[in-house]
Amino acid sequence: MINIDPRKLRDAFGSFMTGVTVVTTMTKEGNPVGFTANSFTSVSLDPPMLLVCPGKYLSCFDIFENCDYFAVNILSADQQEVSDIFAKFNGDRFQQVSWQKGHMEMPLLDASTAQFICKKSKAIPAGDHSILLGEVHDFNNSGQPGLGYAGGTYFTLNNQ
Repeated sequence: MINIDPRKLRDAFGSFMTGVTVVTTMTKEGNPVGFTANSFTSVSLDPPMLLVCPGKYLSCFDIFENCDYFAVNILSADQQEVSDIFAKFNGDRFQQVSWQKGHMEMPLLDASTAQFICKKSKAIPAGDHSILLGEVHDFNNSGQPGLGYAGGTYFTLNNQ
């Protein structure tokens, strides 16, 4: 059996610089839910696919496992507060941010750098997370700089 210190492994994973996203969907009752994630990856251009990895510890995990559609909002350089709300706030997160419904009624966060609306293709169990694979049905891209994260710290590359 491999003996790896989970905290040290998390710190090592955290040294990889990533962008910050908020993944959203609607409950069957029509309520928006979402979580902050830096586990986002483009997968394919043909067909257009991406993946995100929700943790099983999320209160909305089962909702995402069973959803038909979900959205990925890539946060812009000035949306650190939005990231924190969806990572830490326990109340109605959507009352704390500006958003609107997009294609398939998916919640889209205003001022995001890019947004992708996906039809869920598969949810693949993967340890303490799931790999949520989606086919992109709609997207937009503002071209604005995104919000980055590494080593427990936010950063931006405002090189425009």
